[in-house]
Amino acid sequence: MASETPSDVWREYRGARTGTEIECEGWRQEAALRMLNNNLDPEVAEDPQNLVVYGGVGQAARSWDAYDTIVETLRELESDETLVVQSGKPVGRLRTHEQAPRVLIANTNLVSKWDNWEEFRRLKTDGKMMMGNYTAGSWGYIGSQGVLQGTYETLAAVAEQEFDGDLTNRLVVTAGLGGMGGNQPLAVTMNGGVCLVAEVSDERIQRRIDEGYCQESAASVEEALKRARAAIEAGEARSIAVPANVVSLLEGMLDREFVPDVVTDMTAAHDELTGYHPLGYTIEEADDLRERDPDRYREESLDTMERHVRALLDMYEQGAVTFTYGNGIRGQVADRRGMTEAHDLPGFVPEYVRPLFCEGRGPFRWVALSGDPEDIDRTDALIEELFPENDSLLRWIDLAQEHVDFQGLPARVCWLGYQAGEDGLSERARFALRVNELVAEGEISAPIVVTRDQLDGGSIANPNEATEDMKDGTDAVADWPILNALLNCAAGADIVSLHSSAGAVGEVTSTNNHVVLDGSELAEKKARRVFDVDPASGVMRHADAGYEKALREADRSGIEIPMEDGPEE
Repeated sequence: MASETPSDVWREYRGARTGTEIECEGWRQEAALRMLNNNLDPEVAEDPQNLVVYGGVGQAARSWDAYDTIVETLRELESDETLVVQSGKPVGRLRTHEQAPRVLIANTNLVSKWDNWEEFRRLKTDGKMMMGNYTAGSWGYIGSQGVLQGTYETLAAVAEQEFDGDLTNRLVVTAGLGGMGGNQPLAVTMNGGVCLVAEVSDERIQRRIDEGYCQESAASVEEALKRARAAIEAGEARSIAVPANVVSLLEGMLDREFVPDVVTDMTAAHDELTGYHPLGYTIEEADDLRERDPDRYREESLDTMERHVRALLDMYEQGAVTFTYGNGIRGQVADRRGMTEAHDLPGFVPEYVRPLFCEGRGPFRWVALSGDPEDIDRTDALIEELFPENDSLLRWIDLAQEHVDFQGLPARVCWLGYQAGEDGLSERARFALRVNELVAEGEISAPIVVTRDQLDGGSIANPNEATEDMKDGTDAVADWPILNALLNCAAGADIVSLHSSAGAVGEVTSTNNHVVLDGSELAEKKARRVFDVDPASGVMRHADAGYEKALREADRSGIEIPMEDGPEE
C-alpha cells in the first residue's frame, strides 16, 4: 500500500521551485514538475497533505508513492519521451518524439455501464483510481483566481442582461468558500455588488479574508443582513461571509421576506459525502458522522439539499435572478429524491456563458515559472497592447491587478477566444506567440506555461453545466472533448489530459492542455497549432449544434465547417 503521510519530497518542495535554473532535462519537463508542485502548494491547495487540490476530493496524484515516482520520472524524462499517467499513477515512460506531449494524463474514466459512484469508490478504496476533478489531476490549478474571472464574467453578463450593466445596489447571495467557491465574494464586488456568502467552515472564511477574496465575516444571519442592507443603501461594493449552513441563511431570509436580487450556489453538492455539509452539525460532528456512518451522512446531506433547492426555488418564484453554478445539486435531488422541479432552476452556462463559447472564448490562463510577479505584469501589459479595444478585458486586467493576490506561482486568467485577426491567428495564438518572443528576448525572465480551465467551449461534455440544454439536444455527447484532446495531441501540446467525472461520477467528460513558451522555435510551432485547434474546437462544437453566433464566428475567422448547411436530404 502507498504511504498515507506526505512524502519527504513534497515536504522539501512545499510548492513549485522558482527561478531560471532547472532540475529536469528541459523546460517542458520542468514546467510539468513545477505545475504539479504548484497544485500542492499549501497556498494553493485545500488539503495538500492528502494530495487534495480543491473540491474536497480532487487530487493531483493517486498516492504519495505515485507523487514521488512522478517527480523522479519528470526529472529524468528526455525531450523525446512521454510520461503516461493513469488516474494519478505513472504507468509508462515511452519514446515518442520532440513535438509530442511530454505528459499524457487520463483520470477517473470508467466504461459507461460501470461509471457510477459504487464502482469508483471500490476502485479508489483499492488504490486503483483517484478523482482528478478538472485542473487538480491535470496540474493546472492556480488557486481561486482560476475560477474568479469565469464568475466575474458570469456576473457581468447577469448585470448586463438584468440590471443595466452593473450590480451597484444589488445583493448577491450564495454559498461555499472552498477551492472553487472562494472566488465568489470578490467576483461580486468587482462587479459593484454586495455579496452574502454562507460557509460552514470558520477556517475557510478566515482564509478567504486573509487572501483578500472576502472582506469581512458577520457573527450571525441577522447581523449579516443588517450589514448587507447598509451596504446596499450606500451603494457600496461589499462582501460578507456568514458562518452558517446555506439553508439557515436562505430560510432565514425567506422568513424575513428579504429576497435578494441574485441567488446562486457553489457548494460541492456533487459529492454528498465529502463535499456537502448536512444541516444541524458542527464541522467536528459532521466529520465524526461521516466516519461512523457514511450512509446516514449521505442521507442527511440529501435532506439538506432538498431544503436548499426548495429555498432557491422559492426565491426564484419571488423574483430573484436565480441560477445554479454547475455543482450538480439539481440532479442530486431530482434523481435521488424525485424532486424534478429542481430542474426549473436555470444553469449559468445556457443563461450567460454559451454566447462566449460560440466565439471560442473561455478561461485561458498562464503561469510565470520564474515565480516573479513582474513577468505577469509584463503579460498584463501585453493584453493591453494586443487588445486595446476590448473594454471588458481591459477592465478585468485593471481589477485583477488591484484585487487579486497570487497564490503559489504568479498567474493570470483572461477569457480569450478565437476572433481571428488580419493575420488569421486566434486571440490565444496572437498572445502566446508574442509571449514566446518576449521570453526569447529576455523581457520575460523565464518560460511561461499556458493552460486553461476545462470548462471551455470545446473541451467538455456536462449536461448539468457546460452542455446543458444544447440547441440540438446533444448535451451528453462526449465525442467533442475526446476530439479536443486528440486535436491537442496532434498539434503538440506539452501536457494533454482527459478526465471523466470531475467530482460527479458519470456526469462529465473534459480535457485540458498545457503549452510551454520557452522562447524556442519549437514553442512557436506548438503555440501556433494548439491555439488554433483548441479554441476552434469550441466554435466547431457550437456551430455543429446550430448556434448562429458560432456559425458567424467560423465564417469570420476562416474555420472550415464541412457540413455547415447540414446534410442534403
